[in-house]
Amino acid sequence: MGLNSGIYKFVLVLHILAAIIGFGAVILNGIYGQQAKAKKGTEGLAIAQANFLVARVAQFFIYAVFIFGILLVVLSDDAWSFGDLWIWSSTALYILGVGLSHGLLQPDVRRMIGLMEQLVAMGPPPAGATATGPPTQVIELEERGRRVGLVSTVLDLILVGILFLMVWKP
Repeated sequence: MGLNSGIYKFVLVLHILAAIIGFGAVILNGIYGQQAKAKKGTEGLAIAQANFLVARVAQFFIYAVFIFGILLVVLSDDAWSFGDLWIWSSTALYILGVGLSHGLLQPDVRRMIGLMEQLVAMGPPPAGATATGPPTQVIELEERGRRVGLVSTVLDLILVGILFLMVWKP
């Protein structure tokens, strides 16, 4: 079929479209996290829950990027090979990114939403209560928030690395 065939170009469009939708939906998640933290309470929880839902939908488009990428190599009529540095390197980075997302990022985000739900259910402190420090949920939220920020930064850098490999094809 080759690089100029209609099917190759169609799959290339699907590959790029899936990347735009999938990665575009999650690249700015930190802004949603900041807004959820700033709003607190039910508003902050609603922001976090909506963002998590969007990220879960985006995940399927991110998986599709990989599938369409494999199809592009197969359809290229040996113009590209799985042995090419840029293909196997970007594949390795992609797998690393998915592993970090599933192994570290998503469990922390799910737990953070659970902690936010607990805080909302607790309601405000009773009138006349003396401050003994923040609830344990707040402390854990801050810890997990820092980890989510770090892992998200690493994932963003992985994406930039993959883009570099795709454009320059070293």
